[in-house]
Amino acid sequence: MTHRSRPALGVFIYFTVAFSLGLYFTFAAVQGDYGLFQRAEIDADAAILQGQLDILQSELAVLENKTRRLSDDFLDLDLLDEQARNVLGLIRTDEVVIR
Repeated sequence: MTHRSRPALGVFIYFTVAFSLGLYFTFAAVQGDYGLFQRAEIDADAAILQGQLDILQSELAVLENKTRRLSDDFLDLDLLDEQARNVLGLIRTDEVVIR
């Protein structure tokens, strides 16, 4: 007489719970607030912001250069002439304005 025993119900429940927890943590690691997809989105945003920072830093360098060239210590007459023309609308007597 052969006797077959069925697996215990406790073992089945244990493996079901363990498998469910494994699936949950895998899903959270990929889709969650700190998951892989969120990390990829943060990296993409960081790259965009770094590009904007580089543009702003180059604009700042240009403005700092112009500010230094118009300072009391170093006066660039060409830049001063250009700024006077732009801001005040000045022209020389020997120039012709075409509109």
